[in-house]
Amino acid sequence: MISNFETLSFNHNEGVGTLIINRPDKLNALNILVLRELKFALTELKTAPLRGLIVVGEGEKAFIAGADIAEMKPMEAGEALAFSELGQLVTLGFEALPYPSIACVNGFALGGGFEMALACDFIFASKNAVFGLPEVKLGLIPGFGGTQRLMKIVGERRAKEIMFSGRNVSCEEAKNLGITLEVFEDKVKLMEGATAWFKNTLKNSSHAIYQAKQVLGQGLFEERKAFGNIFQTEDMIEGIAAFIEKRKANFQGKIL
Repeated sequence: MISNFETLSFNHNEGVGTLIINRPDKLNALNILVLRELKFALTELKTAPLRGLIVVGEGEKAFIAGADIAEMKPMEAGEALAFSELGQLVTLGFEALPYPSIACVNGFALGGGFEMALACDFIFASKNAVFGLPEVKLGLIPGFGGTQRLMKIVGERRAKEIMFSGRNVSCEEAKNLGITLEVFEDKVKLMEGATAWFKNTLKNSSHAIYQAKQVLGQGLFEERKAFGNIFQTEDMIEGIAAFIEKRKANFQGKIL
């Protein structure tokens, strides 16, 4: 369904894809190669015949431990700017998917790894998950969109506190702050939980989910426009008919 990559693996089952960051010897840290492959993969996944995507890191220790600091160390300002732009293109690529995405976080999701998770629609986590934006401890700031996305979830003051301190955020605190949607005992239960969530959610209209995703945060005009556009689509006709006839709707899984 997507190309073969050096640092990524992919599989799919019943309309749900699983994208695996596969660099466990480096705790799945993001170097230029990983980011380039993610950018290309997300371009392919945007038009793939999927209805959902799970994103996970290989191994038991980390989702993505952060950016590859060793690779960043010799960068000049211009190279760092390009690195940040590449990372932002990846996070924007996650946001642009026409179907829901879940970051399944097991272990560390720090720095760029946390930013990748924040770009997904939801974060599910195991109890050993650890989040954080520790860039200030290195004399840096988040560069892949974390300053903006974290603030939208937890509010400006709490986002400042997390970023300025550079501290770790436990799984329990992340759940209380609304960063994580669901928490599971271990990685096995985590993946099962994400799969079960999609199994339930994908009974609904993919076209309606797509339209809702497009207008979230875009204001009342876009909501009104999408609401009008969705009428008399196949999914809308089937959904209304099923409700009136007191039966389950049989949506066909079409997004556009």
